[in-house]
Amino acid sequence: MDHPLPDIWNDQRRLARLKPDDWRHIGLASLLITIGFAMFHFMGNTADAGRWGRSALVWMVKRWNDSGIAMGQGDYSHGFLVPFASLYVVWMNRFELMKAPKRVCGWGLVFIAGSLVLHYLGVKTQQTRASLIAMIGLLWSVPFYFYGWQVAKRLLFPCAFLIFAVPLNFLDNLTFPLRMVNTRAAVVTLQGLGVEVRQVGTAIFGPPFDATAELKLDVADPCSGIRSLTAMMALTAIYGYMVMKSPWRKWVLFLCAIPLAMVGNMFRITAIGIIAEAFGTDVAAGVIHDYSGFLVFGMAIALMVGLSFFLNLDFKEAIFRWKKKLGSASI
Repeated sequence: MDHPLPDIWNDQRRLARLKPDDWRHIGLASLLITIGFAMFHFMGNTADAGRWGRSALVWMVKRWNDSGIAMGQGDYSHGFLVPFASLYVVWMNRFELMKAPKRVCGWGLVFIAGSLVLHYLGVKTQQTRASLIAMIGLLWSVPFYFYGWQVAKRLLFPCAFLIFAVPLNFLDNLTFPLRMVNTRAAVVTLQGLGVEVRQVGTAIFGPPFDATAELKLDVADPCSGIRSLTAMMALTAIYGYMVMKSPWRKWVLFLCAIPLAMVGNMFRITAIGIIAEAFGTDVAAGVIHDYSGFLVFGMAIALMVGLSFFLNLDFKEAIFRWKKKLGSASI
C-alpha cells in the first residue's frame, strides 16, 4: 500500500510558491547547520591538533581511514557505513516523521544546553570523543525542541546509532582479557579435537610447548576480537531495530552481539590452529589468517539471523500448530 505524500513533497511547492514563514524556517535551519558545522570543524579537536587538525569530524574520519584488508585494519573501519545506515533509518521512517504532531518543546532546550556543555568540556579536557557525542546529542535535541517528542522519539534510534561511528578508546582495555579468553577457549577446543597444544599466556604451543615448537600461534591484539565485537554490536543494533517484533527482543539480540562475536573469534583461532597442525604455522599465519575474518564474521551473521528467527517465534502458536499436525497425523 502506497503512503500518501505530504504536501512538502508535492510538485506544486516550488521555490516561487514558498511563503515567508517557509523562507524563515529555511534560513534558520541553514544558520543552525552552519553554526554547528563551524563549532565542530574549527573548534572540535584540541587533542594533538598539529597532527589531526582542529576538526573533530576530520579526526573521526581519519581514525576510520586505515589501509589494509576489510575496509581498514582499524577497529572502527566500519564507521564509514554508520552514517549511511542512520540516514536510511530516517528515510524509512519519513512518512511517520511527516505525519507526527509537531510543536515546540522546552525540554529540547535542556538537552541542547547539555550537549553544548559536553562539547565545551570535551574541548577543554582534550577529549574529542566527548565533542563528537555532544554533536550527536545536538542532532537529536534540536529537532526535539522545534518539533516535539513525537518527532524526537522517531529520531532517537538513528541518532543514537551514530555513536558506533565514534572510536571509543575505553574498549581497548578489554583487549588483553579477550585475548586470554579466546586463547583458553581455542586451546580447550583443540585439545578436545585431539590436537596436543598448551596455553602459555596468550600464545598456543605444540610439543615441546616452548618457542622451539613447530606449532606456535600468538593471539595478538588484532586477534582479540575487539574489531568484530564493535562491528557486531552495530550490526545487531540496526538489524534488531528493523527486524525484531518488540523492544525486549531488540535488546536481547543486541546484547547477544558480545557472545556472537566471541564465538566467531574463538572459531577463527581454533581453525587456524587446526590448519597450523596440518600444514604448518607459516601456511596458517599467512593468507588464511588475513582473510579468515571474512568467514568468521559471516558465521556470526548467520548465528545472528538464526537467533533473531528464534526470538521472533510465537511459541504458543508454534505449539498449537505442532499439536494440530500431530493430531491429524495420528488419525
